[in-house]
Amino acid sequence: MMKRMLFPLLLGVSGAAVLIALGLWQVQRLEWKAGVLAEIDARINASPVAVPEAPEADRDRFLPVTASGRFAEEEIHVLVSTRQEGAGFRIISPFETEAGRRFLVDRGFVKDELKGEARPSGEAAVTGNLHWPDEIDRFTPEPDLGANIWFARDVPALAAALGTEPVLIVARASSLEDTGIRPLPIDSSGIPNDHLEYAVTWFGLAAVWIAMTGLLMWRIRQGRN
Repeated sequence: MMKRMLFPLLLGVSGAAVLIALGLWQVQRLEWKAGVLAEIDARINASPVAVPEAPEADRDRFLPVTASGRFAEEEIHVLVSTRQEGAGFRIISPFETEAGRRFLVDRGFVKDELKGEARPSGEAAVTGNLHWPDEIDRFTPEPDLGANIWFARDVPALAAALGTEPVLIVARASSLEDTGIRPLPIDSSGIPNDHLEYAVTWFGLAAVWIAMTGLLMWRIRQGRN
């Protein structure tokens, strides 16, 4: 009987050990990701600085910046959906600084029905974060230029369309008032941290594996008896 039970017992123990190890690994990943998100939050909320002369995505992503200058009247509308208000558009405008540089500024969100309304432009001070969104894949439609509807924040394409540097500031605040635009500032909430769910899944599978092993061992013993 012991020989008959040895193989399923070894299989059960080794399988459970592997599943538990995977769960523990995900717990470690959870702690690591929490630390990464804390660093990102600290960077996002640091004191703003002037926009670097030559921003780089790897070095300057989420860098808090401030700039003074003037919003131009042109704008591009990027389709987006928010939990609070549903579908609408991000308003992307060119911003010319006092030093003569031109950046893209993601001013924030307007509802679908407010897309075509005129918005204030002119002198302003803007505070926000540099960003290079990764929103494009092979399923992303081409922009509808006639309707001024874009489906992703493609920074190089937006910069070419509006005649700016390929630099995007996602606004946290602007000195322009009564614009009807609600800022959508950068935060870490959009960065997934699913390791707790993965850990629970692996531990749950380990529990099922142990239960099934116990059931198998009981049936072998009952059959022998």
